[in-house]
Amino acid sequence: FLCPECDKTFLRNSSVNEHRRTHTGEKPFVCLDCDKKFTQSGHLNVHHRIHTGEKPFACSDCDKKFKDCSKLNLHRRIHTGEKPFACPDCNKKFRQQGTLKTHRQLHTGEKPFACSDCDKKFKQSGHLNTHRRIHTGEKPFACPDCDKKFKQSSELKVHRRMHTGEKPFACPDCDKKFKQSSNFNMHRRIHTGEKPFASPDCDKK
Repeated sequence: FLCPECDKTFLRNSSVNEHRRTHTGEKPFVCLDCDKKFTQSGHLNVHHRIHTGEKPFACSDCDKKFKDCSKLNLHRRIHTGEKPFACPDCNKKFRQQGTLKTHRQLHTGEKPFACSDCDKKFKQSGHLNTHRRIHTGEKPFACPDCDKKFKQSSELKVHRRMHTGEKPFACPDCDKKFKQSSNFNMHRRIHTGEKPFASPDCDKK
């Protein structure tokens, strides 16, 4: 059975009809909870689990459960160590095709995500989204202990240590602990004697 739009062949006529929706844009399967539409009934069934919370696919190696089979298969590679996606430039291997695609940008230098407000470009959409908050002023990460808000979740994480008193960076040479890695790295130079900043006027560090 042949698709008249792209010459793709299928074993069943029903499969052709299903495939043709990718060309027509038809989405006959509607979610009753949120009005989202889908080209296939199977996609609707998987989506519906967002509303029901159902996770029928359980990992046999740990207690994690998943909404669809593909997510389980992806998760299982953590246990098996399988990394089927290899970089043709350096032979590094990855569990996910998306991770390989992002990695390959290191070799190609490609930055496909461009900011519409300035000339900056980014390798990942997430980095673009974070950058755009400079222009929008959006601070979506709110501290539950005070009224401070932050552009990045990492900034909130560091800030929260002011409230919790957590100091996760411990010096192996003395009993000092620090809230931030930058302060920890600066302190370590006391022990190592490292002087990374050279004076432009003389050879002193």
